Amino acid sequence: MDHKDTEMNEKGISSSTSGVVVQVREKKGPLRAAIPYMPFPVAVICLFLNTFVPGLGTFISAFTVLCGARTDLPDRSMCCVFWLNIAAAFIQILTAIVMVGWIMSIFWGMDMVILAISEGNKDQDVPQQL
Repeated sequence: MDHKDTEMNEKGISSSTSGVVVQVREKKGPLRAAIPYMPFPVAVICLFLNTFVPGLGTFISAFTVLCGARTDLPDRSMCCVFWLNIAAAFIQILTAIVMVGWIMSIFWGMDMVILAISEGNKDQDVPQQL
């Protein structure tokens, strides 16, 4: 062990052999934060629908909010979050003509699947290693 590692250990700073936990929080806009945490199979169906009919999966995901799906907007009413998802679906449908909406729709569906996976991992209470 060289002099630098010895200094770090004496100061109480962890060396390279111990693990460091880093938590990163992404700041989301209101439309993106309105994406509901759905069960994994429903999220995959919405991704599939968004891939072939832009906005359709997003439109269907809006109704999962009315069924009690959680979002990252806890301070907003269920009705408001529902309409935010409907607005996102219409933006995707209207801009699909110039390919922007189609690409946005696919990314939206991927976010739904990612949120479903992260919600499933929270239920398992198993620590993840990077």
